[in-house]
Amino acid sequence: MLRLSKKADYALISMKHLALRGDRGSSSAREIAGQYDIPIELLAKILQRLVRRGLLVSQQGTRGGYQLARVPSQISVADVIQAIDGPVTVTACTSEEGTCEQYAKCNVRDPLWRVRERILAALGECTIAELASDSHEAGARDASSAAAGRLKTPTLKSPAYAAGADPLHVRR
Repeated sequence: MLRLSKKADYALISMKHLALRGDRGSSSAREIAGQYDIPIELLAKILQRLVRRGLLVSQQGTRGGYQLARVPSQISVADVIQAIDGPVTVTACTSEEGTCEQYAKCNVRDPLWRVRERILAALGECTIAELASDSHEAGARDASSAAAGRLKTPTLKSPAYAAGADPLHVRR
C-alpha cells in the first residue's frame, strides 16, 4: 500500500496553511499546531527540516515564525514529501541502500521502476498553490457527493489522466 507518512501529512498541511497566509506574515509552529491539532514538538522538527531543505524560511523574535521560501506554485508536493521522508520508493531495490535477493532475476523490477517514476511525476505536477486553491475544508462534501455519501475526488492534471488513461499503467 502506498501511503504518505504522518510527518509528510503534517508538512503538507503546514505548507498549505502558509500558502494561504500569503503576504500576511509568518506563522509560528505553535499557531499551526494548535489550528490543526498537531503535536507541537513533532511539528517543530518537521518545520525545521523544511527550513534545512530550503522550502521554508524561519524568522526569530516576537513577530517570528515560518514562511514559504518560494512562491507556492514553485513548490511541488514531491518536494515536500521527499524533504520529509526521503526518496519515494516502491520496492526495496528502488532505494539506494535497498538490496534484494531476487535482483538479478526479478521480472517486475523495471516495470515497478516506471511506476515509481510516474508517481513522482504526478506528485511533481501538483504544487502547494494547487493544494491552497482547493477551497474545500477537511471533511467538506459537495452537494452531489453528499447525497452519494462520497467525498469529492481530486483530479490530476496530467494529459494521460485527463484522457482517461490510467497514469500508473505500465506499458511494455
